[in-house]
Amino acid sequence: MTALQEGRHYRALFISDVHLGTRGCQADLLLDFLKYNDAETVYLVGDIVDGWRLKRSWYWPQAHNDVIQKILRKARKGARIFYIPGNHDEFLRDFLGTHFGGVEVADSVVHTAADGREYLVIHGDQFDVVIRHAKWLAFFGDKAYVTALALNTGFNLMRRRLGLTYWSLSAWAKLKVKNAVNFIGRFEDALSDEARRKGVHGVICGHIHHAASHDIDGIHYINTGDWVESCTAVAEHHDGTFEVIRWVQRPAEQQAEQGMGERSVAA
Repeated sequence: MTALQEGRHYRALFISDVHLGTRGCQADLLLDFLKYNDAETVYLVGDIVDGWRLKRSWYWPQAHNDVIQKILRKARKGARIFYIPGNHDEFLRDFLGTHFGGVEVADSVVHTAADGREYLVIHGDQFDVVIRHAKWLAFFGDKAYVTALALNTGFNLMRRRLGLTYWSLSAWAKLKVKNAVNFIGRFEDALSDEARRKGVHGVICGHIHHAASHDIDGIHYINTGDWVESCTAVAEHHDGTFEVIRWVQRPAEQQAEQGMGERSVAA
């Protein structure tokens, strides 16, 4: 049995911006990720459920329910689960400090890595000027974003039929827009300043759907990305190092491609 089939075990996993309840959610890929990756502690770093979208129209296929059940199963097996609400699941901020099926709801958590470094774990919408001061504009932007994701879904359906892996057209376009790139930079600086103010070594957040792990003036900034555009998560290894994991292809498909490659070489 290969290491991929056995799965991998980490000290901690950080997942955000799943947006269950939306058509853009890559629930099948997340289920595969949860199947092959486990951890002592799992942090759900906000926007796991999209309350904004569910209020407008109900969309909840079986795969979205399976994601919830998979997470609860990890809790039953002994993993410690933290749910840190974001702006799309802000209704859960009314339940801070409570537990649901072994899942603890908290506004933020300080995570201590294996090497002793401390990280502020927070969704990050509190540091988004649009969310804080012009929520109506955020709702408007959300509608435009959903339209872009609909185009993205059709684009990737064609890619899959051609045997290609998932690729986010919307994420690529976002990084080509100067204002979006500037916003990402300001967001990273604001979160790093908050970590510095809290006296911790780093910050782990979500919200902007842009995975990253780098140093900002002595603060280790980590963003978990999302499961709509980039299909990324962050893992802490048992030695205290962090890794951004990009999960754009099912392990079974990876193995099938490897097998085809081996056969063509043999031929």
